[in-house]
Amino acid sequence: MDTSVTPSTAPTTTSVALRYGLLTGLVSVIFSLILYLTKLDQSPAKWIGVAILAAGIYLAHIEFKKKNGGFMEYGQGLGIGTLLSVVDGILSGVFIYIYVTFVDINWVQRSMDVTRGQMEARGQMTDEQIDQAMEMTAMFMTGPALLIVSIVVNLLLGFILSLIISAITKNSRPEFE
Repeated sequence: MDTSVTPSTAPTTTSVALRYGLLTGLVSVIFSLILYLTKLDQSPAKWIGVAILAAGIYLAHIEFKKKNGGFMEYGQGLGIGTLLSVVDGILSGVFIYIYVTFVDINWVQRSMDVTRGQMEARGQMTDEQIDQAMEMTAMFMTGPALLIVSIVVNLLLGFILSLIISAITKNSRPEFE
């Protein structure tokens, strides 16, 4: 089996990252919609979103390697995963912005109530400290800020996942080939 790749058929990290970023973003949006509609967005089930992102990065690496003769450098994997995460974060952020601004305008208040309840249940903060924390939290729960926070959090999470996944999936081309 010939695993050589001609320059015209070699994939770019950008093309793979964008394609899988859009696919991962679409799956993330559908998953988020299900969580919001079932009111499970504040439950531990929301962490499945991290698994979706990790799976998207892993599948993108596999696709890149398949189209690149089985090879992928660590830096290429890191780049694919990071760009994929940004695209996923943009799609997810736009969805969240639209959802909380136009579909479920009470979502922010419900989330704030849950957060306050969790802080009070821990019993580690005074009422004044909780009020201050809630004021700070409210600043990040507005539409545009929520979009930016979504992108930044996704970028950081995707970068960390990419560091790990790239170390596992990398397959460097031999130096003397």
